[in-house]
Amino acid sequence: MPDFDVVVLGGGTSGTLIATEVSRAGRSAALVEAGLVGGESPYLADMPSKSLLQSARRGETWEHAVARRDEVAGHLNDTVATARLAEAGVTLLRGTGRITKPGTVVVVPNPVKVSPDGVAPSGTVTLRYKDLVLATGSEPVAPPVEGLTDVPTWTSAEALTCPDLPRRLVVLGAGPVGCELAQIYAAFGSQVTLLEAEPHVLPGEAVFTGEILGDSLRRTGVDLRLGSPVVKAETLDSGLALTLADGTRIEADRVLLATGRRPRLSGIGLEVLGIPAGEALPLDEICRVIPGVPPSATLLGAGQRAKKPAGRIWAAGDVTAVAPYTHTARYQARIVAANILGGNRCADYRAVPRTVFTSPSVVCVGMSPSLAAATGVDLVTVSCDLAETARATVEDDDRGRVELYADAGNGDILVGAAAVGPYAEEWMGEVTLAIRARIPLDVLADMVHAFPSYGEAVGAPLRGLAQRTTPGPDAAAGPDAAEPAAAEPVAVASVAAPVAAPVAAAVPEPARMEPAQAGGSLGAAAEDSGVPDPGPAGLAPEPTAQPPATAPPTATAPPTATAPPQTTAQPR
Repeated sequence: MPDFDVVVLGGGTSGTLIATEVSRAGRSAALVEAGLVGGESPYLADMPSKSLLQSARRGETWEHAVARRDEVAGHLNDTVATARLAEAGVTLLRGTGRITKPGTVVVVPNPVKVSPDGVAPSGTVTLRYKDLVLATGSEPVAPPVEGLTDVPTWTSAEALTCPDLPRRLVVLGAGPVGCELAQIYAAFGSQVTLLEAEPHVLPGEAVFTGEILGDSLRRTGVDLRLGSPVVKAETLDSGLALTLADGTRIEADRVLLATGRRPRLSGIGLEVLGIPAGEALPLDEICRVIPGVPPSATLLGAGQRAKKPAGRIWAAGDVTAVAPYTHTARYQARIVAANILGGNRCADYRAVPRTVFTSPSVVCVGMSPSLAAATGVDLVTVSCDLAETARATVEDDDRGRVELYADAGNGDILVGAAAVGPYAEEWMGEVTLAIRARIPLDVLADMVHAFPSYGEAVGAPLRGLAQRTTPGPDAAAGPDAAEPAAAEPVAVASVAAPVAAPVAAAVPEPARMEPAQAGGSLGAAAEDSGVPDPGPAGLAPEPTAQPPATAPPTATAPPTATAPPQTTAQPR
């Protein structure tokens, strides 16, 4: 019975990183993986999807795009990844692990594939561990639609490995995955219909992000059908048909399921550790699993720290159901590895970017208007359209907008942001840092952005927020006021949130810059103020930000480890 300091179940992004780090630090580590070492991100999700999006931007043919996609994904060959594990001293076991009792895992080898890149035993192998890491990832979830299991469907992984280009494709779910794949297939000639039960694209995020992205998808050729769920699927001689709740009937050749994912927890023996199968993992702030403690009693749910259990169990990546993105998995992996090695590093999820790599791309980070509404936080919102930047004129691409959010009860720092624009994932990095590091607004407002750049659309709202919190005799004029320029295009609004509601049950429509809709749960917001056309200098005096009409109640900032609002999982 081999003994290891650390046994890792799952060889995806987080599992491989943890095993490598602890092994290089001198601990014995075993990694159990039944599929490709490296997980879905390099082979079945992030890398192939971004490759196809880039090929679409370049106007390449489908055949060339598929060839490039397969090359980027390493032709589904994990030899390089397994070699890195061996170099780090990690023992790789190709199979499925199951916990049989505290401190013991039994590995059942793969029934078919026997790889020379890892241990391929002829029978089961029993491992003893001191630290166990759960990194088993997630799996797609199909909606409960009558007849859906009888029609031709794709998961995102199948859509990103298949060479076929369907003539008629229906994509279920307008979250990040659905939007990316809809744009990909529409760009290469498929007749794509994107279905979303919610009334807008990217549900859960600021409404403007879905509106702008939705318009872009329509220009690509995507037929958007929003606000009516699918109730029935049936097979036809010429393909399939879906019926929506409003009676609409849509025919297609294939359905792509992008309706979310769930942690892969069944079949690994969690009940032996006192963790009921099918429930969320109860985590504390250092990514440790607390057996026998309901998730609502841990820090992740209620900000409490539980006692150290007998035998250490950790979790990282999609299996935690916290901000299910590859960059989150890497972040959690570094935390787990550090704590296994004797550190005391805590997770902070306030500034995890939520990205959609479409054209234009979408980046949301920190608190969203819907989460603020659910938790009773009054947001002050400041915005700027990319059309007002000189870079938009240079690029001949003015699609996009930036919104920044400050807590009216703690208005000297950012708590959230959302942006749509060309390569927003690149120029919104400073906002992510600002939220994570709690950088004061007056410091952020003094930052100099390169001219001409889309980053100037971030600088203008920052100065508007800073003026609101620290007005002075020269507040109406910024540091560049002496230079001839037009007024800077910044819209300021105060969004009053309702009384706090349970986070798990709240999925209200996000706040908007326009007055709240009838029957909405948010208070009315001030309308955008008109601004003159920008002058040739490309700079502008600072506008005077307007405070809320009524003084909002002080809101407590979210706890350090509060997870951001969940969206459909980004392809891995």
